[in-house]
Amino acid sequence: MNKPDEARLFDSDFQQAERRWQESYDASASDTQCSVNRSGIEIKPLYTPHDRAREDFFDDVGFPGEYPNTRGIYASMHRGRSWTQRQLIGWGTPQDYNQRLKEILGHGATALSLIPCNSVYRGYDADEVPPELLGTCGAVINSVEDMDIALADVPLDRISCALNDPSPFTLLALLLAVAKRRNIPWQKITGTSNQSDYLSHCVANHMFFRLALPGARRVLTDHIQFANESLPGWNPLSVVGQHTQQAGATPAEAMGFTIAAALQYAEDCIARGMDPDRFLPRFTFFFDISISFFEEIAKFRAGRRLWARLARERLGAKDPRSWRFKFHGQTSGVDLTRQQPLNNIARVTAQAMAGIFGGLQSLHTDGYDEAVSVPTAEAARIAIATQNILREEAQLTDVIDPLGGSYYVETLTDRMQEEIEAVIARIDAAGGMFKAVEDGLVQRMIGESALAHQSKIESGEQTVVGVNAYQIDEDPQDYRSQPYPDPARIDAQCARLKAFKQNRSKADAANALDNLARSAQGTSNVMARIVAAAEAGATHGEICAVLRRELGFGQPLAIV
Repeated sequence: MNKPDEARLFDSDFQQAERRWQESYDASASDTQCSVNRSGIEIKPLYTPHDRAREDFFDDVGFPGEYPNTRGIYASMHRGRSWTQRQLIGWGTPQDYNQRLKEILGHGATALSLIPCNSVYRGYDADEVPPELLGTCGAVINSVEDMDIALADVPLDRISCALNDPSPFTLLALLLAVAKRRNIPWQKITGTSNQSDYLSHCVANHMFFRLALPGARRVLTDHIQFANESLPGWNPLSVVGQHTQQAGATPAEAMGFTIAAALQYAEDCIARGMDPDRFLPRFTFFFDISISFFEEIAKFRAGRRLWARLARERLGAKDPRSWRFKFHGQTSGVDLTRQQPLNNIARVTAQAMAGIFGGLQSLHTDGYDEAVSVPTAEAARIAIATQNILREEAQLTDVIDPLGGSYYVETLTDRMQEEIEAVIARIDAAGGMFKAVEDGLVQRMIGESALAHQSKIESGEQTVVGVNAYQIDEDPQDYRSQPYPDPARIDAQCARLKAFKQNRSKADAANALDNLARSAQGTSNVMARIVAAAEAGATHGEICAVLRRELGFGQPLAIV
């Protein structure tokens, strides 16, 4: 009769076998240096049941869809419903965006994701910036008319929309104005305010940081409250770990910062008098997926488990839906290289697999040429096909959490959780995420990690194929990049914006902007006034200008 597994971990047979292996390994291993992942965790060459001897299955691992959600937030996960293929697209004019959107949907994408022009991200209309800058990195969307054109022939009541829409959420306001024009009830609008995390913008994505920290805090809380009351299918918050990780944070730090920010936002909502079991089910998360394959899988499993515990014990949520860690993953652009860019197809594939095995709910796969330019149509097709191949040919959805139970993955999940908890504890000791960002603590931590990782690349300790190893002679011109938008189309877009402003009811727009200013000065819900302003014909730049005047201009903290 076999001994119980736990007893066998400590019997002489097991110990003798472990010693034999260690002796053989020491004699044959060509590299005995310690391996350390990006989060600083030492990785052993072999993991055994010994590493999991004290596991409590139900508290640590459990079943998918059941607390602590380590193995996934739904019982059937990708067997019941595959991840949403949400490709980020944006380029040129609203007409250009609409054309590319239809192409992407035709190739298998199942949801809409709108990337606006950098001028939009900075809070300006097209007539406020040099025309040669317009449409090069995203679509120029300034008015309800622009949004209507960009989403022409798109069934807004049947397709989910992710709007890369920093505070004060003008893109959502324009979308709701379009829905009203088309007689679509707001209750049928689904999607996510995909760039609502102002703290991550202040830390690591300065172009998105439009309003001063206190003003951004007020507007986000108003935004969450407005969505809870008027948009039952909309996720008003996406807490973004992607920005901090792409800025240089380790995977464990990025997860720690993200959860700390989510706790801050939740506590702000509770202080407003909101019920966590009403707003937490609409919280979502957005993460970078680096090339560090097993580390990323463990990051997601540990973050999901930790969030379930914190939502229940710290935030007091009683509804299991409030404990769910719903997240979108994007393959990491900072891991892509300008050198030998076709190699990026392999990088994106590995990253996507890590996200899938980590249990994501939606996925964007980068185009192989994103280190060179906005993705070309060919690169976008390959990125979508990569997801189709992984799902339908490689059959990665057949088994839920297929790496669950792995001695290595379960041990690494525990170690990642310890590192994440240490980051959260440091943020808590600093007074919470808002104060830690305001004081520059988070920025300093990211800077230190970024420098350490770059030093490894420059020393050759970290191999990057084509950059510091396996180089070839190549001409950058060998790779086709996305051309600049047609200047004539940009000129026509600017002319159409001018005509829109001339032909709208100037009195209605001015009155709506005045009401917005008064709302910002007082205590009424700012988001409701932003939507009313968009319906009245106010433009994106005009709305941002009013709120910058009333709530302060976003000035990121300089850390030296």
